[in-house]
Amino acid sequence: MVGKQHRDAIPKRSLWRASQRLQLVHADICGPIKPVSNSKKRYFISFIDDYSRKVWIYFLAEKSEAFTIFKNYKNLVEKETGAFIRCLRTDRGGEFNSDEFKVFCKTNGISRQLTAAYTPQQNGVAERKNRTIMNMVRSMLSEKQIPKNFWPEAVNWTAHVLNRSPTLAVKDMTPEEAWSGIKPNVDYFRVFGCIGHVHVSDSKRKKLDDKSFQCVLLGMSEESKAYRLYDPASKKIVVSRDVFFEESECWDWGRSNEEARLDILEWEDSNEEGSEHDQSEEESEEEVAAEEEGGEVSLSSSESPGENSPTSEESSPEGRNRRVPFWMEDYVSGGEFSEEAEHNNLVLFTSTADPTTFEDAVQSSKWSAAMDLEIEAIERNGTWELTDLPKGMKKIGVKWVFKTKLNENGEVDKCKARLVAKGYAQQYGIDYTEVFAPVARWDTIRMIIALAARNSWSVFQLDVKSAFLHGELNEAVFVEQPQGYEKKGEEYKVYKLKKALYGLKQAPRAWYSRIEAYFVKAGFEKCSCEHTLFIKPGDGGKILIVSLYVDDLIFTGNDESMFVKFKNSMKLEFDMTDLGKMKYFLGVEVLQNPEGIYISQRKYAKEVLERFRMENSNSVKNPIVPGVRLMKDEEGAKVNATMYKQLVGSLMYLTATRPDLMYVVSLISRFMASPTELHLQAAKRVLRYLKGTLDLGVFYRKKGNGELMAYTDSDYAGDVDDRKSTSGYVFLLSEGAVSWSSKKQPVVTLSTTEAEFVAAASCACQGVWMRRVLEKLGHPQGKCTTVLCDNSSTIKLSKNPVMHGRSKHIDVRFHFLRDLTRDGVVELKHCVTQEQIADIMTKPLKLDVFLKLRKSMGVGVVPRVN
Repeated sequence: MVGKQHRDAIPKRSLWRASQRLQLVHADICGPIKPVSNSKKRYFISFIDDYSRKVWIYFLAEKSEAFTIFKNYKNLVEKETGAFIRCLRTDRGGEFNSDEFKVFCKTNGISRQLTAAYTPQQNGVAERKNRTIMNMVRSMLSEKQIPKNFWPEAVNWTAHVLNRSPTLAVKDMTPEEAWSGIKPNVDYFRVFGCIGHVHVSDSKRKKLDDKSFQCVLLGMSEESKAYRLYDPASKKIVVSRDVFFEESECWDWGRSNEEARLDILEWEDSNEEGSEHDQSEEESEEEVAAEEEGGEVSLSSSESPGENSPTSEESSPEGRNRRVPFWMEDYVSGGEFSEEAEHNNLVLFTSTADPTTFEDAVQSSKWSAAMDLEIEAIERNGTWELTDLPKGMKKIGVKWVFKTKLNENGEVDKCKARLVAKGYAQQYGIDYTEVFAPVARWDTIRMIIALAARNSWSVFQLDVKSAFLHGELNEAVFVEQPQGYEKKGEEYKVYKLKKALYGLKQAPRAWYSRIEAYFVKAGFEKCSCEHTLFIKPGDGGKILIVSLYVDDLIFTGNDESMFVKFKNSMKLEFDMTDLGKMKYFLGVEVLQNPEGIYISQRKYAKEVLERFRMENSNSVKNPIVPGVRLMKDEEGAKVNATMYKQLVGSLMYLTATRPDLMYVVSLISRFMASPTELHLQAAKRVLRYLKGTLDLGVFYRKKGNGELMAYTDSDYAGDVDDRKSTSGYVFLLSEGAVSWSSKKQPVVTLSTTEAEFVAAASCACQGVWMRRVLEKLGHPQGKCTTVLCDNSSTIKLSKNPVMHGRSKHIDVRFHFLRDLTRDGVVELKHCVTQEQIADIMTKPLKLDVFLKLRKSMGVGVVPRVN
């Protein structure tokens, strides 16, 4: 054994593959690379998702930046997918094995897979990917004789191409499609380093000036739908969509072919065992090259660049008039920037994206000021006190979160910095107990708006600044000092929280308990069936109505003096922002005029279209084709389930003001577990319908109907898979819909009568709750609520136990409807099918019927306000 033992054979292929995105992520660092980039980067780190094989690239000056880069990558992909990284596979390099890296992974539930010593083959996917990238980079730079300090641009373009190219590791699709569910378009691909003639806009040139100038293509812009090019004359990076390419030509960099030639890529192994395993280029990604991570990659030649070669300072593609974190200077894959400065139809980038770290934010005066304001609010509110950490107690970490707040027009309102506790580290029973806190229901908010419109009342809005900081804690909670605001000489101390901090598990409940106590003390009555609704009656029929959604309040009533007293009282108790008349609330735009009140979500709808790249789609007149019956599609082509869920969730929020979307959104939501191309096409049709109806909203008319009117309907066995029926109802007040629902029934019904009876029972239960809320709002229903149904047998069954043979098996809970009818709470009346508004909630309709019923719900075009 001593003389003959050899290493065990390395398996040619992995026996296991991830079945979901982020189930396993491979990572590896490549470098150091010579020469350094224009922004002094010497390494790049690659992250590869095992399921899709999509690769992300980040650039580093030092290996020690790997931990920060990983946190940025984690935030990016987890927010994009809604999933979490479960496992990270790396080598045993010090950059991946630091204590802070280990603690971070353990805290976030990320398991680690480390290669055995001198066995880089166990991290084969990442090792082989880096080798492929460097082979392509070497070839591209050599082919077009591009200076070697542009290697980050070549690496980025290589990753972009690989993500959109077929691979044996992913069957029948590219990595990008496997990741996002969207088949990529590659029509825009051009040869890296070729000559591009960039158009100069008419407004930026004189009559005899050239209409274009030459640049060198470096890839695609991540911030704009345009190409990223380098202008050798001005030595600046420019971005333009109007480019004519000469793909066979290259720029004359003023050097001989010998000077432009790239040296052979060399990987210097740090151990003998790591270099003895040789493999060919044709091997799969699981069959890895044996190069050990950490070897030096040389792209340098013996001669220095010529006179016309750009210098590092002058030619930096990342150079801007702003300071950015050093690890972001060469960051290309996935960066998002939202503001552009235009010059000659070109773009020189200036980022307005929200910072993700304290180091990033502190470089901007506006974000520094926002952090100062947050600390001032915490100190002023007496939220904490500095103390030593008691023995046996555990401190909780804190972090900064940054968000640019927009107004109803999509314009920047303010920059908000929030200090949040890392509540995920809290333990139940020790750091917290109860966490539930109620929020206002949309049905309640719409009823308040409808009543205000009917009575010609104005609706106003208040915002509580740093609301959670007012909640008082019952538990002993200790947090670390916030980054950038440590007390000099007392850095070892911690803060004991006297009041809640954002991020704590119990913070919402603590805030609700605090605001509830204030309302009770101020003489308000809490609605027993809607715990976020508070009413204060006054003399002579005066009334003040307040609805609470976390830290946002809306209020209305019939006495202005009560408004003034309420606002002054709130300002004495809390730090408030008076937003005036209600205009923009939780993404809903509100227009109050002499005719009534409109509610809509035009801005949010546009954001949804842009998010799913449907803003330029062709519009349709109805959200679902008449007669279509969606079903499970086991044989159909699977689509990205996460993306599908995000799409359905976005559409679901739109139903807050769009009852015309309720049925189809409820329908497509049934297939979120395993969506196919068929279901995705149905969802995309909803987006196309949305494209043509952006201006629609619900209108509540002044002096409209004061009596609650309900419509109920059901299809019969409409679900092809389980033969269950769909219940639907619509409640009208002030001539607009205030409550609506489309929901699959919990039981299989045996007749249309039974299906309609189950639907009517559900509608009646909602009606009972709404009557109680309206009574608290000072608008009691004098007589029973009329529920219109187009099935005569259901109406008879609601009054008497007729048709015993067809109804004896109906669950007793649905017979609650008969009790409500007997007590005079609701009364079922017949309406013709053509007038049944709830029909729009239960089945696809012909276009003329759909448009008629949509209008009957008060849905129409919202006037534009200049």
